[in-house]
Amino acid sequence: MSALREQINNDLKEAMKAGQKCRLATLRLINAAIKDRDIEARGQGKEPLSEDELLQLFQKMIKQRQESAKIYAENGRAELAAQENEEIQHISGFMPKQMDEAETKAAIEGVVKELGAAGLKDMGRVMGELKARYAGKMDFGKANGVVKAVLS
Repeated sequence: MSALREQINNDLKEAMKAGQKCRLATLRLINAAIKDRDIEARGQGKEPLSEDELLQLFQKMIKQRQESAKIYAENGRAELAAQENEEIQHISGFMPKQMDEAETKAAIEGVVKELGAAGLKDMGRVMGELKARYAGKMDFGKANGVVKAVLS
C-alpha cells in the first residue's frame, strides 16, 4: 500500500476516534473515489492508482468543490459553501506544496526548451509533459495561459 493511502487510512481512524464528522465524511469520500478508480483500472487490466494519479484525482476533487462552493455562495447558501471549503481544506492536506508563479514559469520554459516546442501546435505535448512531471504540484488551469504566452 502506498504511503499516501496509508496516511488517508490512518487519518480516517484518527477522525473516527476524535469524532470529527466533516473530516471523517471527507476522508470516506476520498477512499470511495480511490476505490472507484482502482476498480475501473482493474477492469481495464491496469495497476491500482499510482501516487501521481492519486494527486490528479485529489486535484479534480478540489476543483469540483471549488466550483460547487462558488455556486452555493452566488445563490446565498453560505452554509453549503462553507462545508465545501472545509472539504477542500481536508483534501488539500494530502497535496504537496503548490508551485508559485515564478517556479511554474521556470518549469514551463524548461519543458518548452527541452521539447523544442516552437508554436501553439506543440501546446498539447508541452501540457502532457508538464502533467507527467508536476502532477499535484502545478495548477494546470493557470499554467495553460503561461504555456500559451511562452509559445506565442
